[in-house]
Amino acid sequence: MSKGFDYLVRRLRLRHLELLVVLAETGTMRGAAARLHLSQPAISKMLVEAEEALGAPLFERSRQGVHCTPVGTAAVHRARVVLGELSHAHQEAEAMRNGASAVLRVGTFSVTAAVPAAVVALRRRMPRASVRLHEGRVSELIQRLLDGELDCVFGALTTELLTSDLLRHLQSEALVEDRLCVIADAANPMARRRRLRWVDLHGADWVAPPRQTLVRQAFMTAFLNEGVDPPEPVIEAQSSVTVGAVLRLDPGLLGAVRFEHARDEVARGGVVLMPVAPAVPLPPLGLFTRRGAVEQIPVVQEFARALREVREGRAGGRGKRRA
Repeated sequence: MSKGFDYLVRRLRLRHLELLVVLAETGTMRGAAARLHLSQPAISKMLVEAEEALGAPLFERSRQGVHCTPVGTAAVHRARVVLGELSHAHQEAEAMRNGASAVLRVGTFSVTAAVPAAVVALRRRMPRASVRLHEGRVSELIQRLLDGELDCVFGALTTELLTSDLLRHLQSEALVEDRLCVIADAANPMARRRRLRWVDLHGADWVAPPRQTLVRQAFMTAFLNEGVDPPEPVIEAQSSVTVGAVLRLDPGLLGAVRFEHARDEVARGGVVLMPVAPAVPLPPLGLFTRRGAVEQIPVVQEFARALREVREGRAGGRGKRRA
């Protein structure tokens, strides 16, 4: 290691890293002091120490508060990663004291059949592994991955994400093809029809996710491509539990969902997948991990392997893919 790095290790403490993150979040010395339960002079002293250790100004001071310099932005990002990894180490140590062999932190959107099947397959091979699922919007989960709070994220490989600056910090692997699907209660009269096109369903009462979602945008595109205005859903819901519940309670409704959601609802019973042409593809689903020099931990490698087996229908038992 270089002499400069040795100097950095001696001078920079974890408390300094915490300060950088808190300053970036609060934007003021007063706010950081309150969050860290320190005086403002102590905060100022610590910031000077951090800047001296890194050899560059990290924040610009003004009457409005503090703002990251370019070096400060990079330093804050790395500080988050270090603190995230330290938190993971603490969680792993605690879990292992209680008998776990490894801890896996997975970020995923809430509507997925592949992740539960892969988790079950993973635990067949690593029975003492502890898996912690964090559900949310993929864009937010990706940021948590980059900050070291998650080990991997399962989500859509959207064009927006694949063309963003974030991609250079990520490794991605497409695992599951996805498409827009229509589901309905088995008692719905339209569920018995064949050779349906989207225009045939224009007058139906729909349950669909919010406008900002990929599924809703694909839903709108399906009708626009048929030359008709997209119908306005009578019920707008993000939760897969809610969508499935209202379809079973009101057989007159149709649901616009992704394939991952459709196969899960069909497996629960009482709901059928309706064949509608033409097919409307959605971005494939894949696994994101953080790109870096550190080798991927074994439990992440095993989880990726389990996802591939689910894709190929080799996970066994309930982990097999259902259409």
